[in-house]
Amino acid sequence: MQVHLSSKSFLGASVQCKANRQQPAARRSHRVVAEAATQTLKKNKVPAELEKGDLPMNTFNNKKPFKATVKSVERIVGPKATGETCHIVIETRGEIPYWEGQSYGVIPPGTKINSKGKEVPHGTRLYSIAATRYGDTFDGKTTSLCVRRAEYWCPEMKANDPAKKGICSNFLCDAKPGDEITMTGPTGKILLLPEDKNAAIIMVATGTGIAPYRAFWRRFFLEEIEGYKYTGLAWLFMGVANSDAKLYDDELQAILKAHPDQFRVDYALSREQTNKNGGKMYIQDKVEEYSDEVFDLLDNGAHIYFCGLKGMMPGIQEMLERVASEKGMVWEEFFQKLKKNNQWHVEVY
Repeated sequence: MQVHLSSKSFLGASVQCKANRQQPAARRSHRVVAEAATQTLKKNKVPAELEKGDLPMNTFNNKKPFKATVKSVERIVGPKATGETCHIVIETRGEIPYWEGQSYGVIPPGTKINSKGKEVPHGTRLYSIAATRYGDTFDGKTTSLCVRRAEYWCPEMKANDPAKKGICSNFLCDAKPGDEITMTGPTGKILLLPEDKNAAIIMVATGTGIAPYRAFWRRFFLEEIEGYKYTGLAWLFMGVANSDAKLYDDELQAILKAHPDQFRVDYALSREQTNKNGGKMYIQDKVEEYSDEVFDLLDNGAHIYFCGLKGMMPGIQEMLERVASEKGMVWEEFFQKLKKNNQWHVEVY
């Protein structure tokens, strides 16, 4: 699920597909436009009917998939990022509704040979949805995915091995406007927002794990929703390799300027920052820097979300357990309290 989307992309206009994916000049111009947007950031009216009804679940499946159309694909990282990440806007016509925090399945085209030697369609890949139920154009007719292109560097070939590249991620990142995309879902309840509109929301992400949180902050700060007004604190901890790998940063900075009392963002840049011990700054190190505030918020009902590669969780859990012990707390008791109160939300892959 990342940035340098132009202000148009978060003020309502569609993102245009870039023919030249290097885009150094385009990224600079996006910054300029985004800076201007911070002066006029306002909420966008959305259709009230999408607030009604029950949580959509598995409306479409492998036997009955949904056919959507790619609207745009944009590379959203700089030239020095470790890998390529794309923001993909998909036209759904509003026919596969979802709530913030859910995921879609994507079935890439083509077939494979299974373990029994039979040719079968490719399986479904799940992607967290990187937009609110209203989409990037605030009308409920599109959705968005944040996808990192999966490639395998072969040391013998001294090049990327095309035979081992991620089939679905490369299909999505190479897609052109008008291409058909086969989808399933939506699915997932773990990352749904709480009913309490005043609850503090702590969001911890690595890489494309930021996707569901983009849905959160856009719902909180970019949409005028009948009967919904977020009054709490939203705090994002984001871990990436370097500054060029930041995702949706222009959007984040615009919201930070417009809502300094309700929004916080802290980056862990492993190749640019060092932790308190002089080592690389990983996501658990950045959260630890603010552990007093984090524990206090959690003790007072905050919800904490984790999304990204599953390798992030052992380090985070070890850190939280150690900090709890230093505070004279029994981590397991505190942890069970968070789970019982549905304050602990984890979706990793």
